[in-house]
Amino acid sequence: MHQNHPHNAEQKFIPRLVAWELTRHCNLDCVHCRAAASRGPYQNELTTEECFRILKEIKEVGNPIIILTGGEPLLREDIFEIAQEASRLGFRPVIATNGILITDEIAKKMKETGVARVSISLDGATAESHDNFRKVKGAFEGALKGISILKKAGIPFQINTTITEVNVEEVPAILELALKLGAVAHHIFLLVPVGRGKEMADQALTAEKYEKVLHWFYDQRKKVPEGFHLKATCAPHYYRILRQRAKEEGQQVTYETFGLDAVTRGCLAGTGFCFISHRGVIQPCGYLELNCGELRKQTFPEIWWHSEIFKNLRNFKVYKGKCGRCEYVRVCGGCRARAYEATGDYLDEEPLCTYEPKKGG
Repeated sequence: MHQNHPHNAEQKFIPRLVAWELTRHCNLDCVHCRAAASRGPYQNELTTEECFRILKEIKEVGNPIIILTGGEPLLREDIFEIAQEASRLGFRPVIATNGILITDEIAKKMKETGVARVSISLDGATAESHDNFRKVKGAFEGALKGISILKKAGIPFQINTTITEVNVEEVPAILELALKLGAVAHHIFLLVPVGRGKEMADQALTAEKYEKVLHWFYDQRKKVPEGFHLKATCAPHYYRILRQRAKEEGQQVTYETFGLDAVTRGCLAGTGFCFISHRGVIQPCGYLELNCGELRKQTFPEIWWHSEIFKNLRNFKVYKGKCGRCEYVRVCGGCRARAYEATGDYLDEEPLCTYEPKKGG
């Protein structure tokens, strides 16, 4: 077993988050869906037993938060057996759902099986805009109903929002709604145009607008109640902006002053995060469709420590273009999936960045 163990130098690359697409089945057909998920059927999904084995293998490498996602994970009949097993092993399982299928019974099962948090996506602050974004009438109402059931059951929930040109103006209203609903966090995702999202490439923000949104997001930190967590995902530049702004304000970026934002970094693909597909293929993230190994053929530790792609992602010296010479490469890293979409090379520079590195080269 110990031969899978890395040298001390690599210890810092322990997985902190694993997103696991338990199924591609879904009850919605959202316009930006990475999985192009729909009503299936999807052959060959991992069995309950395989999922249990994989959870044990992940435990050998670290103790990441396990995000059970999909498709719509609540459509998997064994979702609560998997959540229970994750809890039993000491993980904090999180379920990412569109909220529509949540009932009192389901909330009760979430509580009983140790689900630590539920994330629900809201891409609009009104029924009209959210339902348009998701191309389903009643999606907003369904999500709000799910949220009210979670609240009643005392299960913490967060709101996730995918930002595009279409809904960027609405993000402040969505944040306001998240606070009003009693969420514990609001996570913003900047569209990565892959899967069905490719057809929305023209709705991705420009680099300038992107920068503006992230500055706005930084400003909200001081305005939200203490304990409410704002996180920018698939927006690695936020971690550069955070440091630039903190420096202007004469602040040190420490755990005490900035909480988790001080210790996390921009793109976590392959460094602190990975994605497991419904068939057990490991990718650096859900948006970067590169096969780093298959859990039906190899163990999780083997793939996590020995995948060539993961090793490259952990070696910032091999990053190219301006990312390669940027002084913020360790805290930002650029979105590897957007680089891959733009150039076919996952080590190339992030296309949506306005920053010019100070280092020559």
